[in-house]
Amino acid sequence: MNASETPVEDLGYEQARDELVDVVRVLEQGGLDLDASLALWERGEKLAKRCEFHLDGARRRIETALQGDAPDEPGQDSE
Repeated sequence: MNASETPVEDLGYEQARDELVDVVRVLEQGGLDLDASLALWERGEKLAKRCEFHLDGARRRIETALQGDAPDEPGQDSE
């Protein structure tokens, strides 16, 4: 798996997600020895955390944008 040579910290959301899908597929197929399975599982955990990092950042950006559009008091227009 060539993509696994890239440090997880350098991956964007789509790259991390796609590689995570591949990791899950390989693990589900089986056939790997224990050490290879554990190494792949560890990579998958890191990829999942990286995806969560990107999603959390996107969520914060959306919340910030929505707060900028919201009035200060419920039911009142912002001035």
